[in-house]
Amino acid sequence: MLLRLACLTVTNTFAALWLLPMGDRDKDIEILALRHQITVLERQLGTDAKVRFAPEDRALLAALLTSLPREVLRRLRLLVRPDTVLRWHRDLLKRRHARTCRSKRPGRPPIVQSIRALVLCLVRENPGWGYRRVHGELATLGSKVAPSTVWEILKEEGRQPAPERASTTWAGFLRSQGDALPAVDFIETVTLNGQRHYILAVIEHATRRVRVLGTTAHPSANWVTQAMAIKNLVMDLGDAGLRARFLLRDRDGKFPALMDEVLAEAGIKTVLTGIRMPCMNSMMERWVQSCRHEFLDRCLVWNERHLRHALREYERFYNQHRAHQALNQAAPLRTVPDPITDPKRIDDLNIRRRDRLGGILHEYSYAA
Repeated sequence: MLLRLACLTVTNTFAALWLLPMGDRDKDIEILALRHQITVLERQLGTDAKVRFAPEDRALLAALLTSLPREVLRRLRLLVRPDTVLRWHRDLLKRRHARTCRSKRPGRPPIVQSIRALVLCLVRENPGWGYRRVHGELATLGSKVAPSTVWEILKEEGRQPAPERASTTWAGFLRSQGDALPAVDFIETVTLNGQRHYILAVIEHATRRVRVLGTTAHPSANWVTQAMAIKNLVMDLGDAGLRARFLLRDRDGKFPALMDEVLAEAGIKTVLTGIRMPCMNSMMERWVQSCRHEFLDRCLVWNERHLRHALREYERFYNQHRAHQALNQAAPLRTVPDPITDPKRIDDLNIRRRDRLGGILHEYSYAA
């Protein structure tokens, strides 16, 4: 007991001598630091793990002790080394500096939505343009963006920024050549006498106008290329002011090689669709579907003469009256009439119906 008391007396004496060179400010800081360490130990009392400082503990100790010299820190009774306290202080300053920089400099501004839409519009309408060409066009329009921004927009949309994506697509070819691109195809039908007939028709991509070139039970090479078929088509297109450059057709064996030679002499190149790919000749196939649904499947055709008469009637109906969504509800040979604005005329609609093919087709118009 006396030995322990003597040890405490000597220890406190040296502690008092240790505190003599310290100023009041340093003593106050040490007291606060020691008190906080006691609080940390009390919070973890009863656990076997080592003492762990929470982020707020580290921030408080770093703020209290950072103003003291390293020599003073070594004399303090701390649970951590002075270098650890200084590291905490450096981390605290880094986080504060990072928050300050984010508030003042938020980084690269986001891409304006209108610029993004304009870039995608330019690429969609010009598939042969790379990101550099698009950037040049934006500069011409007065939109100041970096080439890398155009690159990022295209990559985010899943498009290749380089010009390798510029290969002409089939849809692009059809759109670019629509004014000079008719399509031709055969339609098969059976009359009541059991004879199979083949209808040769052509449709203009731009106007959706259909021309039925003829029908026969024996589609030979001579019949296809004679005056009632291909040669007649060339003359009709010329009279209509359509300078056809291509003729789109499938690989049906009923189209002879002589037909391509006749078209080539007229300056028309034959374009073949893929094997078993009717979607490549979609406009012609759509007309075939309409012809079957609206006419052939609902009409009893007696013979070839009756078939030709019915085809002429359906051709007039399709070109002069039937509304087309692609033409904004106009017909190939009829424009959309002006809307009715007179209230009296709206209240008293005098509509007349005209029947074609015995009532299979109906045409409606205002009574004169």
